[in-house]
Amino acid sequence: MRMFKYVLKRIALMFFVLFVITTICFILIRILPRDLPLENSQKEVILARWEALGYNKPLLVQYGIYWKNIITKWDFGTSWYISYRKPAWDLLVSRLTPTVLINVYSLLFSIPLGLALGVYAAIKKNKWQDNVISTLVIVFISVPSYVYAFLVQYLFFFKLGWLPLQLHSLADAGNSYFTWKMFHSMIGPIIAMSFGEIAGLCRFSRAELTETLTSDYMLLARTKGLTRAQATARHAFKNAMVPVLPSIIGSFLAIMSGSMIIEQIFSVPGVGPLYLRSIATLDYDVFMLDCLFYTFIGLVGGIVIDLSYGFIDPRIRMGEK
Repeated sequence: MRMFKYVLKRIALMFFVLFVITTICFILIRILPRDLPLENSQKEVILARWEALGYNKPLLVQYGIYWKNIITKWDFGTSWYISYRKPAWDLLVSRLTPTVLINVYSLLFSIPLGLALGVYAAIKKNKWQDNVISTLVIVFISVPSYVYAFLVQYLFFFKLGWLPLQLHSLADAGNSYFTWKMFHSMIGPIIAMSFGEIAGLCRFSRAELTETLTSDYMLLARTKGLTRAQATARHAFKNAMVPVLPSIIGSFLAIMSGSMIIEQIFSVPGVGPLYLRSIATLDYDVFMLDCLFYTFIGLVGGIVIDLSYGFIDPRIRMGEK
């Protein structure tokens, strides 16, 4: 019962935070002026639409109309600059596939490698292997992701010629994101996005496993006759994964948000470039939908991560005193 109340409380807080952030974004973007298209036919249509949405009315009235359309019609507005007269929802959905694919591939590559390096560094604690891995982790975490993107382009495109400079278009890849040619062009952004994820997961898993290996119950397991490998596999690794696995779950939930900078560098037609372009063109409705999307994914991810602790370790109960 307490768990149920805790979930309801978190959901209520989530929608409150979502409302606050949406309100701030709405006010900030609407107070910025924007120009009409040069074509007269587009001007008339846009002005009529803006009048219907109450763009000439006070901000609070505009905000009320905006939420009314979402709740009653599932209408998040229309794009007038990025994709003329296309619903903002359809525009966002059309950009999700490449973003999700690149992030899924990146996580499938990063998680096993990050965990393996973290476990190996913990087992070799204070030895040269641990020192080398720890130094590389610090470097990979400190350097911004866009630096890796440029390094990947320089090495694998300009020097070796193994990968294309940017993502292939759908027309060049057989009108599908699930072809080998498209996947080959995705390798560059996948590698660039993996460095930070590998380093973060390696550092986290090493810290947790190192603490677990020095605990009292590990000493007890060794005195009962278990070898170091058996004690690590049966007890240490299982307990160390309790805080690590929720972070992995959070990473999978966050894949839909993508990486704005990496996608922009590799010309990925995903959610990230759409968000940046909506800001540059002041495409109000697309910008607001992107803000709602990013905020909602982040808030849901936080709730799922908290709840996952209880599922992974039954001894943990969220909401208990």
